[in-house]
Amino acid sequence: MKISLRQIRYFVATAEHRQISQAAIDLGISQSAITGSIKELEQVVGQSLFSRSTQGMELTVAGRQFLFHAYEILEKVREATNLLLPSNDFSGRLNVAATYTVMGYFLPSHLGRLRRAWPNLDIHLYEVNREAIEEGLLSNRYDVAVLLTSNIINSDLSIETLISSRRRLWVAARHPLLSRSSVGLREVAEEPYIMLTVDEAAHTTLKYWTTTPYRPNVVLRTSSVEAMRSLVADGQGVAILSDMVLRPWSLEGKRIETIELTDLIPSMDVGLAWPRDAPFNPALEAFRSYFRQTFFLPLSR
Repeated sequence: MKISLRQIRYFVATAEHRQISQAAIDLGISQSAITGSIKELEQVVGQSLFSRSTQGMELTVAGRQFLFHAYEILEKVREATNLLLPSNDFSGRLNVAATYTVMGYFLPSHLGRLRRAWPNLDIHLYEVNREAIEEGLLSNRYDVAVLLTSNIINSDLSIETLISSRRRLWVAARHPLLSRSSVGLREVAEEPYIMLTVDEAAHTTLKYWTTTPYRPNVVLRTSSVEAMRSLVADGQGVAILSDMVLRPWSLEGKRIETIELTDLIPSMDVGLAWPRDAPFNPALEAFRSYFRQTFFLPLSR
């Protein structure tokens, strides 16, 4: 069995976060995909790379040695792929709009990498809602946006989805639903439901509920993800949210568990948007090329 670059990336993310759940959020994939990849790696290496405990994933001696080589491999790959990126000898300003969720849970780490790759790329950020982004892109107030592409409705915009983050049911630790072999919207409808309202979350939620005969028993609407997290962890309600915003602990240190629902729940898609007929200057080309290579999208326009 050969070792793949995907397995190495999953291994490194798990080693850095020390939790499979956090690595899955960072990579925008399922926990089972990471677990399977680590098992395959351990089979190839012939040794355990992690010791598993209630505190998380701890590297073994073999795991620490493998991590050293994994970093070297990924660095060589970055050096090679950077040859395909636009030259960094240009300077320019880029007005980038982003929605609340993207600004808080997706964009920050990428901004640092972009600035290291292109020191003279002057990125100006604007946090606005989806309607303002669509209008701003078409009026040339913004050059590009990073947002929930699944919410875009204007056909005059080009979009490119980078990740699709699945939505699951959030419940408190030891919640009765965790003991059931299957849970769907029918069972969720019997629970107090906490509705998140930022980035059109309430509208998106109601869209998939209306395809069923059930309705959520909404006891609170909030624009605060942290309030949502604390309330769910405290057992005051449940919520259906994406893995991208999942953190398994509330600010009070209480655990949040997730359940995969039997009903079809649409993913939360995150990506780029720009005016369909916009000319691609070096700044915009560099910005899009970075995300395309980071998320393994084709480089051709």
